[in-house]
Amino acid sequence: MGFSQEMLAFGFIWYVAFLFSTTCHEASHALVAKLGGDDTAALGGQVTLNPVPHIQREPWGMVAIPLISFALSQGQSMFGWASAPFDRLWERRHPKRAAWMALAGPAANYTLMLLAAAALRIGIAAHWFARNPETGEPGFLANMLRVFFELNLLLGTFNLLPAPPLDGSTGIMVFMSEATAQKYLDWLRGNSYALLGLVLAMLVFWKFYRYVQVFAFHLLLGNQF
Repeated sequence: MGFSQEMLAFGFIWYVAFLFSTTCHEASHALVAKLGGDDTAALGGQVTLNPVPHIQREPWGMVAIPLISFALSQGQSMFGWASAPFDRLWERRHPKRAAWMALAGPAANYTLMLLAAAALRIGIAAHWFARNPETGEPGFLANMLRVFFELNLLLGTFNLLPAPPLDGSTGIMVFMSEATAQKYLDWLRGNSYALLGLVLAMLVFWKFYRYVQVFAFHLLLGNQF
């Protein structure tokens, strides 16, 4: 299985973006949980932008699987996962705080997406991005920012789906009363729907995500990319 220099460079860009974006996602979960009274993730050293504690918790999801998936797809895709621990008793006592903790991860991804979009728009307007004179393709910096934009749009949107074990399944409790949230948690944690929910979420996600992607590109980047 051979890889061109361009493919390896692209894989490096994607992995750096994945590692940083996933670290920000999980660190945001850990920070908001700590602010809400749950120190579980903080005691594990996950309130940090240092990827090492996150990699130590999920080495397969943050290192092995992303690299293997990139190699098997011949540079067409990369996926992985990470997680932040939390106290289930704390979730029971404070379902609204747990909901905000869950939403903090996608919020971090959307923040990174908006920062990447702003950097791209400013860089284009200021003519900071060089293009390949032969192909006309954007250079390394522009490609890096575009990958950050695309990846964080995908991560933020996918994790907002209200299907276990995704963040949206807990985040929807912000719209519930305390009593309703408690009943919802009884159902959510009392059933083993995680794998089924993930499969259904993936099937549904790819049906509508391309429309989200087109809308976000048009709204935030115009016709520049």
